[in-house]
Amino acid sequence: MSDKPTFHPAFTVSNIKTSIPIVLEMENVQYSTWAELFKGKEKPPPSTDAALELWSTLDATVLSWIYSTISNDLLQTIIEPDATAMEAWNRLRDIFQDNEHSRAVALEHEFSTISMEDFPNVSSYCQRLKSLADQLKNVGAPVSDNRMVLQLVGGLTKAYSGVGTLIR
Repeated sequence: MSDKPTFHPAFTVSNIKTSIPIVLEMENVQYSTWAELFKGKEKPPPSTDAALELWSTLDATVLSWIYSTISNDLLQTIIEPDATAMEAWNRLRDIFQDNEHSRAVALEHEFSTISMEDFPNVSSYCQRLKSLADQLKNVGAPVSDNRMVLQLVGGLTKAYSGVGTLIR
């Protein structure tokens, strides 16, 4: 049996963004979705020199995937010299899961006070409401459909008051 590292399918990925289309950001938290797209089975490091060399190359590949799918602000927060992919992964997990309650409070406040008058059109208003609802779900505070409709209607401008009445 050869001592040389074997080829790994991960090396065939030329653009990770085709598999991980989400850019993880602090402002638009989609950590759960982003993390789920990355998940695989964690295995212990190999014991032979050849396998360890392959393992190191794979670790560097995954680390570059993580770095290329997060915002620059997050990158500056987690990057450290000689870090492994697992260390970067754990730092991101800690950022997004250790402060779930405070994120939920901030997102809840924004969701409850959002108004269409702060947006150029109804489409961007609805997209922001949906984004906030998704982020709340990701931090364990999902928004019911009924509450979503009530918030949407409550934040409409006077120009849409007739539509709001019909929806109610």
